[in-house]
Amino acid sequence: MIDLISDTITMPSKEMMEQIWSAKLGDAGRLDSNGRGEDLTTNELEDLAAKITGKEAALFCPTGTMANVTALLAYCGPGDKVLIEERQHILKIEKVCFREDGFRMIPVTYRVGEDGSPDFEFFERTLDTEEIRLVTLENTHNFSGGTCMSLEAMKQIRSMTSERGIPIHMDGARIFNASLTLGVDVKELCDQVDSVMFCISKGLGAPIGSLLCGPKALIDKAGEWRSMLGGTMRESGVAAACGIYALEHNVERMREDHSNAALMAGLLKDMKVLKADPAPQSNILLFDLERAGITSQAFNERLKAKGVRCYLVSETVARMVFHLGITEEDTRAAAEVVLEIDRELLQEFSEKTCG
Repeated sequence: MIDLISDTITMPSKEMMEQIWSAKLGDAGRLDSNGRGEDLTTNELEDLAAKITGKEAALFCPTGTMANVTALLAYCGPGDKVLIEERQHILKIEKVCFREDGFRMIPVTYRVGEDGSPDFEFFERTLDTEEIRLVTLENTHNFSGGTCMSLEAMKQIRSMTSERGIPIHMDGARIFNASLTLGVDVKELCDQVDSVMFCISKGLGAPIGSLLCGPKALIDKAGEWRSMLGGTMRESGVAAACGIYALEHNVERMREDHSNAALMAGLLKDMKVLKADPAPQSNILLFDLERAGITSQAFNERLKAKGVRCYLVSETVARMVFHLGITEEDTRAAAEVVLEIDRELLQEFSEKTCG
C-alpha cells in the first residue's frame, strides 16, 4: 500500500531508535522549583525547541492537540473570543476549546485566501469590533492544501495585534515545511507570534509528540493544564530522544516530500475528469472531486483497490500527503493509479452520455 493518508504515519529510522539507548531518563512528572522534570532528555528536547523557535521555554506534549489546547487554556477562559480561521485544525478537528460541553470559548472566524493570507481589512475590522482575547494562525494551513502564510502577511497581522495588545498563538504543526517553502528561518516566522506549537511526529519523522513554545509564564501555566488533562509523561525521554534526532537530522530531508508533491501534481496535469492542485506549496496535494461527480469516499475506495490510500477532507475534497516513507518511485506509481482512475471515470461518463 502506498499510504498517502498523512505524514503522521512516518516510521522512526534505525538511527533514530538507537538514540533511545543513550537517553538520560527520569520521571518527567516530578518537577523542581523551576518547573523542570527529572527526565533530562525531555528537558534537552524542550531547550532545543525553545532555541529553534526563539522562545523562552517549551513544553513537550504527547500530541499536537494537547499542545494547542493547553496553549488556548493558558490564554483564555470560558466566554473569551478567539479570532480563528474557519478551517483551522484547532476549530474543525480539535474542537474541545469551543464546544459548549467543553471549555466554551467563542470562535470568531476569518478565512485565508489561496496565498494563505486573510482579508486584512476584515481582520482589522474584526479586531476593532469584537472583544478578541486571542488570535490563532495555522502555518502551513492543512485543509487549504499545505499553503504557507508569508512572513510579510504574518508581520502585518503582528502589527495589528500588537497595537491592540492581543497575543497570537500559531498552530505550526508543519512550520518546518513552511520555513523550507518560504526560505525563511523558523525562528523568524515564530518571532511574529507569542506562542507556537510544532509536531515532531509528522514530516520530521519522530514517532510521538509535539512542542509548545512561548514565554516561560505561559509555558508554566500550560504545563499545569497538561498535568490536569493527563498529559504528563514519566520516562518521556524515550520519545524525546527521537525528537532531538528528528530536529538535528530530518529538517532538510523534508524537501524531498515537497518535490514528490510537485512531481505528482505535474504528472496529473492533463487529467480529464479529476482535478488536482497544479502547484502544491509544500507536501500536501488536494483533489477537487466535484467535477468528477464522485465523493471523496468513493475516490478513496477506488484508490485502495489499486494499492493507494488518501485522506478525506470533505465530501468532495481528498488529500494526499507526502512523507518520509514515500519515494519518487512510489509517487510515480501512485500518479499512474490516479491517472488510471481518471481514465475509468472518463469512460464511465462517456458510456452514460451515449446511453
